[in-house]
Amino acid sequence: MKLFGRSDRFIQSPMPGAPVIKIGFSDFWPGFDEGDNYLTEMLLRHYSLQITSKPDYLIFSNFGTKHKRFRCIKIFYTGENVRPNFDECDFAFTFDHMDDPRHYRLPLYAWWDDAEKFLKPEHIDTDLLLKSKTKFCNFIYGNAVAQRRVDFMHALSRYKPVDCAGTLMNNIGRTVSVFEKVEFLKDYKFTIAFENTEQPGYTTEKLVQPMLAQSIAIYWGNPLVHLDFSTKSFVNMYEFSSDAEAIERIIELDQDDDKYKAMLAQPFYGDNRVNQYVSPENILSRFRQIFGAART
Repeated sequence: MKLFGRSDRFIQSPMPGAPVIKIGFSDFWPGFDEGDNYLTEMLLRHYSLQITSKPDYLIFSNFGTKHKRFRCIKIFYTGENVRPNFDECDFAFTFDHMDDPRHYRLPLYAWWDDAEKFLKPEHIDTDLLLKSKTKFCNFIYGNAVAQRRVDFMHALSRYKPVDCAGTLMNNIGRTVSVFEKVEFLKDYKFTIAFENTEQPGYTTEKLVQPMLAQSIAIYWGNPLVHLDFSTKSFVNMYEFSSDAEAIERIIELDQDDDKYKAMLAQPFYGDNRVNQYVSPENILSRFRQIFGAART
């Protein structure tokens, strides 16, 4: 990595002869690393990056207003339940299913791990996986305002106790951090994976964390989640007329090993192919369109 100035740095793409893009970042969350994040990793597949305070392209988020000082091509990104303001940006990447040529749908779960990590091998030892599931269900949250998932947890707990391992209603004697969460989930047959809010298209890491742990997710939050993942691989609350009906299905899976293993074996993506939204080829194609359009 070479320094161009106090606030500039250069990151070489591993692709020989990669074109250089002068890019900047603004208004991201605290702790955001401009040189090491999902977007830079994606762009480095095709571009070398000069990260600079005087960019040709600014990628900004919704945690501030510094982007207003820049005079360049502006690309809005958010993983939050927020809509782009096209008076302030030229292009946008958000979770939304938005019919606008300036917009690309890139849901937040894409940041959690490589899209290819959610492809399933052809043969899975579901007997071994089931044997590792020594606990019933977990609930790891800290936000007490999201009452929908709290109510569901209480209803499911009437069947079997649910382990609450977050700061909210903790009943296991310690708090599980985000850094150990996936490893913690591996012991559980089920994980309550409810979003903070309900919005079409808004799927976060809450669904893919249990997927990485091979713990069957009980999901609510995005009524269009079937466009992202195969709902045969998790309990989709939108397929049931009531919480009671969903709990009946969970009990069925819990008490019938063959049905539980059959769900474990299901691919996460439809046809076990990376979906169109998080496909690296599609995302890079969109960036190429943006960079090409800006030069014409």
